[in-house]
Amino acid sequence: MRKLRIEELGRVTVEEFRRQEKKPVVVVLDNIRSMHNIGSVFRTCDAFCVEKLVLCGITATPPHREIQKTALDATESVVWEYFEHTSEALEQLRKANYKIIGIEQTDSSINLKDFLPDGDSKYVLVFGNEINGVDENALKLCDVCVEIPQFGTKHSFNVSVSAGIVLWDVLMKMGKGSI
Repeated sequence: MRKLRIEELGRVTVEEFRRQEKKPVVVVLDNIRSMHNIGSVFRTCDAFCVEKLVLCGITATPPHREIQKTALDATESVVWEYFEHTSEALEQLRKANYKIIGIEQTDSSINLKDFLPDGDSKYVLVFGNEINGVDENALKLCDVCVEIPQFGTKHSFNVSVSAGIVLWDVLMKMGKGSI
C-alpha cells in the first residue's frame, strides 16, 4: 500500500468544478463567528460539490486571510452569497422550492440516522452559531430539525465537523454520494 500522489487524485480544476453538476443542497451558515470554521465549511462544500453556500449575519465573507487558511482556495470554486438576515435567505430559498432543514437540538428534532431525505427534493441545511445554535427566527422557517447523535459529555460538535457529518449522511441517503 502507498499513498497516492497529488497528480493521481484526479482533481478537477476550478473551471471544471464550476461546470459540473452540483448536488441539490444549499448550506446556510447562520452567524458563525470563527473564520476557520467558515473556511472549513467552504472546503467541505467543495468536496461534496454542493450547489451553494450562504453566509448570514456576522458570518465573515471572503476574501479574508483567516478564511483562506482552512478553505484552501475553495472560496474560488464554491458559489456563495451573503444575507444580513438568515430568515431572508431561507424565505428566498423556500420560494425556490427547497426543503429547509435546521441542524439543531429541539424538542421535536429527528435523529440524523432516522432522517430520510427524498432523493428528488432540493434541501437547505442550516448550521448555527457555535454558542447559540440556529437563530430562533430561522428555526421557525425550518420544515424539520435534525440532530446528530452524540454519546459523550459534550452537547455539540464543532460547526465544521457537523457540516461534514450531515452533508455526507444526507447525500449518501439521497443517492447523490457519487458524481
